Amino acid sequence: MFILSIMLPIFFVFVVGYIAQSFLKLETVMISRLAIYILVPFLVFRTFYLQTIDSSFMYFIIFLLGLCFLSILFITLFTKVLKYSEEQRCGLILSSAFMNNGNYGTPLVLFLFGPEGMKVAIVLMVLQQLLMSTLGVYYAAKGSPFNVGSIDAAGQILRMPMIYGATLGIVFNWLNIPLGTLMKGIDFMADAAIPVIMIALGMQLANMTIRKVDWKLLSFSLSMRLMLSPLLALFIVWQLPLDELTKQIMVIVAATPTAANTTMYAIQFRVQENNVSAATLISTVLSLVTVPVVIYLMT
Repeated sequence: MFILSIMLPIFFVFVVGYIAQSFLKLETVMISRLAIYILVPFLVFRTFYLQTIDSSFMYFIIFLLGLCFLSILFITLFTKVLKYSEEQRCGLILSSAFMNNGNYGTPLVLFLFGPEGMKVAIVLMVLQQLLMSTLGVYYAAKGSPFNVGSIDAAGQILRMPMIYGATLGIVFNWLNIPLGTLMKGIDFMADAAIPVIMIALGMQLANMTIRKVDWKLLSFSLSMRLMLSPLLALFIVWQLPLDELTKQIMVIVAATPTAANTTMYAIQFRVQENNVSAATLISTVLSLVTVPVVIYLMT
């Protein structure tokens, strides 16, 4: 019952977004852009501006990079053995290597561990968003049928405002620049980010349909995202000198479903959009079963 009480408020917000989109037929792309290009950069800035950058911060980076690259390694081996195309490999990376610790994991940790856990979850969310804004965009562009080269794919990264939010936050932090009452305005924008991206996920799920999918690829993606990812996370955190609460949070967020942002990237670059959308939808539904199991085992 305790775990159910944690999951219900999160899925309640998703359902609100789902129902709103089902009846109102809003432009979800614009709402997603509002979150990604305006609200989230303020959240990123505030996090880096207020965060003490110590050794634990570097361990967060090691964890996320390690988890992502291990996932990409497994995906690459799988696609090489079965002789899948580069587009299919990039689509699998989008649907398997990036967890939804923004729309899903951060509010989950808030309900589960309270403000203390939220501090860790927000930093992980920001770093994960930066990872998706770089590697995610890179692989989406690389797998695109529009013949986007590696240099052009890397150039897409520079268009993501979260990078500049993080850079400014770090610079203002290091230089100890006071923001005074301006910080209240930044707080308003940053605090709006999580509710909006949660509602946006529900709206995106309402637009998704399962059609013309490669079930072998989809099955592998779901297994990677919901089962192998938390096991890889457990292997990584076991070797890091962090406290038990932080390790628990890391493994739990690694068990969250496919990130909704990767669906947007897949649609934007026309790379396996049906498979990526299906992975996001089905993994979110299946997480009602898999995530509580991980929470139970970790806590």
